[in-house]
Amino acid sequence: MKQYGISREAAILECQKRSVIAWKDINEECLRPTKVPMPFLTRALNLSRFMDVFYKDEDGYTNSKGLMKTSIKAVLVDPVPI
Repeated sequence: MKQYGISREAAILECQKRSVIAWKDINEECLRPTKVPMPFLTRALNLSRFMDVFYKDEDGYTNSKGLMKTSIKAVLVDPVPI
C-alpha cells in the first residue's frame, strides 16, 4: 500500500484479482500432462484449496468460531453419506 500509494480496499481488490488469476493458472496446469507425478500435484493442489478456504474471506485460524467451525463440522461431524 505504501509502495504504490493505494488504499487498503484497492490493495484487497488487487489481491483478490491476482488470486483468481492464480487459480485459473493452477487449474490450467493441472489439465496438462507434466513430468511431475499427478499424486504430487494433487497434494499441492489440495494444500492450495485448503488455504483458499481457510483464509478466503477472513482469518479462519484466528477467528475459528465463525465460518470455519461450520465448515469443519459439516465435513467431519455431519458428512454427506455416500
